[in-house]
This record gives sequence, structure tokens and C-alpha cells, in this order.
Amino acid sequence: MRRDSILAAVTELVTFLLPALPLLGLLLTLLLGHYPGCEAIVRLSERIAGPRRARDADCRPGLPKPRRSFAPAGGLLIALGLAQRPPPLPA
Repeated sequence: MRRDSILAAVTELVTFLLPALPLLGLLLTLLLGHYPGCEAIVRLSERIAGPRRARDADCRPGLPKPRRSFAPAGGLLIALGLAQRPPPLPA
């Protein structure tokens, strides 16, 4: 009887800790001073920022910017079209 209760307690403990193992592993690596994925984030940010700088260097400063239109468009156009005054209430 005692052996069954010990086995049940160990099984419950393992069942409880099994989903927490990845979190505990990440916490351990952070406590040791290593951030997993740091190099990948740096490479990704360099890849994203790299072409933008090259593209900015190729832009000609003499090109005019297109004029900005202040006319309503898209969802604002629909909202303004539907924003009507309702009919008056019958007296």
C-alpha cells in the first residue's frame, strides 16, 4: 500500500514538472548569463537593416515626393458615407 502511494506521488510530481522543463531550462540558461537566440536576433536585425541603408544611398535627392492626397479613402470613405443624419422621428 505504501509503495503504491509513493509511486502515485512520484507520477503526479513528474506530470506536474514535465510541462515546466522547458521553462526551467530557459531560466537556468538566463541565470548562467547566456541568452539563447541572441545571435539569431542580431543576424536578423542586420539582414533587415542592411538593404535599407544601401537603398537609401541609391536614392536620388532631386526626385520630388508625390503629393499627399487628403481626400477620404478606404474605410474612412465608407464611414463618412454612412455617417448621415437619421430621419426625423414621427411627431
